[in-house]
Amino acid sequence: METHKICSFFGHREIEVTKELKNILYNTIIDLIENKDVKTFLFGGFGMFDDLCWQIVTYLKNKYTNIRRVYCLEDSRYLNKLKRPKYLLDCDYEDFIYLPLDYDYWYKRIYYRNCAMIDHSEYVIMYCQARADSGAYKAYKYALKQKHLKLVNLYDYVN
Repeated sequence: METHKICSFFGHREIEVTKELKNILYNTIIDLIENKDVKTFLFGGFGMFDDLCWQIVTYLKNKYTNIRRVYCLEDSRYLNKLKRPKYLLDCDYEDFIYLPLDYDYWYKRIYYRNCAMIDHSEYVIMYCQARADSGAYKAYKYALKQKHLKLVNLYDYVN
């Protein structure tokens, strides 16, 4: 049975998308694919950083056809294609999964979904500034505690 590694993405909803950020992110993802055996990329799909990561992975899928884009749903009812939000298109992802969560309130659901994604990943790429009111920062603090994880915060590289 073939095994491979998984990478998740997290970041602030609103960021400044610069050429420098795009280049660093692009090269980081290529390194994961070519040198770290990452073939599955998990997405939560909320915000500009997530969108940028999806765009780059989708572009790279033309060259690396064996990589997979997996959307991690925050609600199990969305496993039913008919109940899924219209913006989640089958053509945009190879799979939709639901990772069971410990909490059922909408805002907390996103945080716990992010924690579940971190738990299922060997690599996490983030764009996160230290801000107490930020869900991305809360996920960042959670990721820092995980011993199995390699964490890259691109905010540190471009600011």
